[in-house]
Amino acid sequence: MAYIQSNKTDNGCVFCNALEQPDSPENGIVYRGERAFVILNRFPYTSGHLMVLPYRHESTLEGLEAATRTEMMELTTQVIRVLGKIYRPQGFNVGINLGEAAGAGIEQHLHIHVVPRWVGDTNFMSTVGGVRVLPEALEETWANVRRLWEGGCQESGSG
Repeated sequence: MAYIQSNKTDNGCVFCNALEQPDSPENGIVYRGERAFVILNRFPYTSGHLMVLPYRHESTLEGLEAATRTEMMELTTQVIRVLGKIYRPQGFNVGINLGEAAGAGIEQHLHIHVVPRWVGDTNFMSTVGGVRVLPEALEETWANVRRLWEGGCQESGSG
């Protein structure tokens, strides 16, 4: 609700701004690696919708160093592992929208979406009402992901 009621001025990149705050449900960051981080999507398609981003404010894959792209893929793998244990989805959508024409909502800072999916998880509310129904608050998603991530649900050597 605070987001809806807030003054919508251009305060820079939401992802870069989140990096300046301590990790919490408020900024949504669940993990910080060496070159990239994992954050909740504030407007998720389903519960558990996370994103993997480079620290560097960059809009293209080719603008990132190979080591950053590699870490982003490793973090994406870890996100899938963590979400699989928490939500037990039947599948995942993993993708990058490069540019406005491709559907990037924030095209200036590259991000990989990881969306858990279940057979029949779309419903009439999205189509008819133009709203999304999530069975879990973002704060609860953050706590669940953070707890499992910190509990060692990652491969050694990856952060």
